[in-house]
Amino acid sequence: MRSKLFVPCSRPDFFAKALASEADALSFDLEDSVPAEGKAAAREHLREVLRSDIVAASTKRMIVRVNAADSPYLADDLSALSGVRIDLLNLPKADAAEDVARAIARMDAAEVAAAVLVNIETARGLANVATIAATHPRVVGVQVGLNDLFAALEMERRDQRHVHTALWAIRLGAAAASAPVFAYDGAWPDLRDDDGYRAEAQLARSLGYLGKSCIHPRQIGIANAVFDRGADLARARRLLLAAAAAAGAGHGAFVFEGAMVDEPALAAARALVDDMARSA
Repeated sequence: MRSKLFVPCSRPDFFAKALASEADALSFDLEDSVPAEGKAAAREHLREVLRSDIVAASTKRMIVRVNAADSPYLADDLSALSGVRIDLLNLPKADAAEDVARAIARMDAAEVAAAVLVNIETARGLANVATIAATHPRVVGVQVGLNDLFAALEMERRDQRHVHTALWAIRLGAAAASAPVFAYDGAWPDLRDDDGYRAEAQLARSLGYLGKSCIHPRQIGIANAVFDRGADLARARRLLLAAAAAAGAGHGAFVFEGAMVDEPALAAARALVDDMARSA
């Protein structure tokens, strides 16, 4: 899931273009982009498109960002999602594991069986990211929400020192969960600043993030290019084949493409192959 395109449910005129885009996933939004008086209509628009033939035939991941666990809108959001295709439920503004557990219990009651992607976008959420990631087996990923986080803390959003610190903490928290939990980068707010988007994506990629949100179709190509792991995956597979051949010949250590191979390198290659299979 290299790219995840944000699609406001209040704008059904955007749906066809989003579905025709090169984004790996679509994130239909019922939260911040939809005013209170428009939420009922937005749910109807969403339910209609998720029940459509074009969504049924699509290979994209279908994600829905619902309203927060403590909001008065979540129950109606979940009711609208019952019985329709949804691959991931995106839960915003989770401060603690209890928020996530409560939302998952409500998903069960509403018969919404999707996996869960949790947004980390508050100071409490950042402090609790490891326990949030480990809340439940249905939590498969955490997503960065720097715009909300930095605004609340009066931090400079464009300062890469701040960005690196937050991304590092969230990535480590995801890795600390007992089962692997993926980390995804969030949105870049300036639609005109492709260089800023690319730089932040490259930073996230260097820290092991798998993809980044897009708030405009122009950002999709950048995300897909930065987070493409085709060459890395091909090399990891070659390395594992070489390791098997070396073991068969009784060699514990061997040289692969000019470099001495050790167990951490093999473990990283195995992890990459497994991660790409599970996140495809």
